[in-house]
Amino acid sequence: MATPKGLILRIATKEWVNQVFDYAIYYTSARRKMSAGQTVLFVHKTEFGDAFIGYGEVGNICTVEELSEVERSLCEKWGWKKAIEFKYVIRFEEPLPIKETFLKNLKVKGRSLHCFPISEEDLNQIMNAAEKGKCKKA
Repeated sequence: MATPKGLILRIATKEWVNQVFDYAIYYTSARRKMSAGQTVLFVHKTEFGDAFIGYGEVGNICTVEELSEVERSLCEKWGWKKAIEFKYVIRFEEPLPIKETFLKNLKVKGRSLHCFPISEEDLNQIMNAAEKGKCKKA
C-alpha cells in the first residue's frame, strides 16, 4: 500500500499542541508509516468539538535511540516510540471543525482520527477551507 499524501494526528493535550507549534516536533507511539515530505494535519478538541488547528510537513522521523537522554526519558514515561520532526508547522488562526469537512460523513471520530490517512484531494479540500479562516506561521 502506498503512503498516503497526508494524515491526521489528533493531539490529546494543550501542552502537546504547544510543543508541536513551539518546537515543530511530535512524539508518538503510532505505528503508521510516515515519510519525509508528507503533510500532517493536526486535530485537537476545541469548543467546537474536534477541529483542525494546523498542519506541518514531515522533515525527519527519529527512533527513541536517536534522541537525547531527556527525550528518551520522556518517551519511556509516555510509551512513545518515535519523534516526528517537522520542516515547518502552520497554525490556523481559526480552528476548522471536523463537522464542517467531508469527515462529518464518516464514522471516524475522537481517537480514531489519530493517524487517519488523507488523500491528496481531501488534503487540498481541508487546506482550502482552513485558508479561508487564514493561517499563521508558527
